[in-house]
Amino acid sequence: MNVLFIEDDAMNRRVVRDMLDVAGAQMAEADRAEAGLARIDAEEFDVILVDLRMPGIDGFETIERIRSRCDSKRDLPIIVVTADTAPDLTERCKRLGADEVLFKPVAMDSLFDAIGRILATRPGETNVLI
Repeated sequence: MNVLFIEDDAMNRRVVRDMLDVAGAQMAEADRAEAGLARIDAEEFDVILVDLRMPGIDGFETIERIRSRCDSKRDLPIIVVTADTAPDLTERCKRLGADEVLFKPVAMDSLFDAIGRILATRPGETNVLI
């Protein structure tokens, strides 16, 4: 499984990378949305993880840009990983097209459950984590 994590904080990326390593998943990183969107153009991913609060293009716009693509990558599963706890945040993210919202600090079982739920609902998907 190939996961892209778009997150400006290196420590947060490291923590999630360590979790995904346990399951044998590969994680690519982008420290800003522009770099993440370029990686989506150039590479193949099974799941996108995205932080909401980043300099430049934020996670909300990143989700919008992915969902507005004209190719199959518009349907990539997106999991928001955020420290933001605004009351309507989950609803807003899902309206934009996020599949799941996880709150920091992310627990390994929560991350694996979210990825598993998403991939289990996709036709022909066999790359479900543990």
